[in-house]
Amino acid sequence: MEMEVSEPTPEALQRKLYFLLEQLQDMARELPPKYQMRVPIELLSGLANCLLNDTIFEIVKGLMEIQHVTEKHLFQQRLQIINQHTMEIQEMMKNTVPEQQEVQKTNLLRRHKEELKQTDMKLVLQLDQKVSDQQDTLEKAGVPGFFVTSKPIEVKVQMYLLDFILRLSKMDIPQ
Repeated sequence: MEMEVSEPTPEALQRKLYFLLEQLQDMARELPPKYQMRVPIELLSGLANCLLNDTIFEIVKGLMEIQHVTEKHLFQQRLQIINQHTMEIQEMMKNTVPEQQEVQKTNLLRRHKEELKQTDMKLVLQLDQKVSDQQDTLEKAGVPGFFVTSKPIEVKVQMYLLDFILRLSKMDIPQ
């Protein structure tokens, strides 16, 4: 015998909507003033409406997990390069006559610094791409306030909105 999943009543949805909107307004009030003005009531209302469907919470949690895995992976890549550099210096010290060690070490350190700088630039580009992918996913899912941008103030507002969604996902929301 299959159990029927009953649709929430309009009253229940209204209660949930009011709860979400009230929580979002409280969270928005905690923001620094220059961000508060970028989160108008229309945006919060649209976000509350969008969060009536729990799918958005799942999407955001999934994006967070992907981001954590990506960050860990990129951090490991960076550590590998640093370890490789350390081994190169040790190897050079073993195989170089003492008079040459200082010059060799200076050259290696200069090269390592440049390699690390290049690596860091690549890692930042990969993280920027991840942010762009997340913005695109959330925009396609119809989440208000999300669109692909690299403007720092707009990205910061989106980070606040994501934080709001994550905080709401941990609350007991009336059903």
